[in-house]
Amino acid sequence: MTSSAACAPAVRPALDPTTDQLAATAARARHQQRLAGKVAVVTGIGSGIGRGIALMFARQGASVVGCDLDADALAATVAAARDEGLALDGLAPLDLTVEGAAERLIAAAVAGHGGIDILVNAAAFCVFAPVDRMSLDDWHRSLRGELDLVFLACRAAWPHLVARGGGAILNFASVNAYMALDGSAAIAHCAGKGGVLAMTRQLAMEGGPHGIRANTISPGFVVTGATRRHLDEVPTLVDEVLRKKMIKRVGQAEDIAWAATFLCSDEASWVTAADFGVDGGARAW
Repeated sequence: MTSSAACAPAVRPALDPTTDQLAATAARARHQQRLAGKVAVVTGIGSGIGRGIALMFARQGASVVGCDLDADALAATVAAARDEGLALDGLAPLDLTVEGAAERLIAAAVAGHGGIDILVNAAAFCVFAPVDRMSLDDWHRSLRGELDLVFLACRAAWPHLVARGGGAILNFASVNAYMALDGSAAIAHCAGKGGVLAMTRQLAMEGGPHGIRANTISPGFVVTGATRRHLDEVPTLVDEVLRKKMIKRVGQAEDIAWAATFLCSDEASWVTAADFGVDGGARAW
């Protein structure tokens, strides 16, 4: 006999956490204080993963300095933090693909807080187009937005992390550094994130003698402003995404922020050159 539960239609999980869930996350982070006394620079804090990490780190006791291309979005993140009494500020608009911009960001953090302990490169930009329609200009623009801005921020932060006696760098690769993406023309994205993965391993090697740890997170499908627009354009995409998840829900910025907290905390003092898959099991499927 087939059970009624087996016959019931699948219920699509909600794309967004509830207000109560967000409040519980914030309260837990404020209680833990795992980054107390740290100074963290986080890029791309106006939305998505960068915003989630900036707020999480501030709740965990860090002084956070961020940046974003979108001045209004950054201002909204800063206002949200200040409403909670958190230490978070930033620069915007700031285009990290322009040489010298990363130095401005790091200089602001050092001037305001005396040094830096953590760099999180959450900002990214990419053009999605199939190989036969990807112009060379868009290819180069994508690699600047996925790879160059990570290199430039790491280079700017490096001497300050050395002077501090060590610290943590967290970069973002992707499950698409390992897997092709069906249903999305992600050739530049896959190349850029594969580059971030390889570059971060070398940063870990060069940083070891200075006490600088460098790691990556490879997120699965996380709901952000950009991915939400993609879901609106391709309504069947969420079903494809969930089909490849062992945990049948989409990711949230807070899922990534918890992993980032561990990797940038003293709890991870023996973790470097590692890539953490935070993807609901997609990469193992």
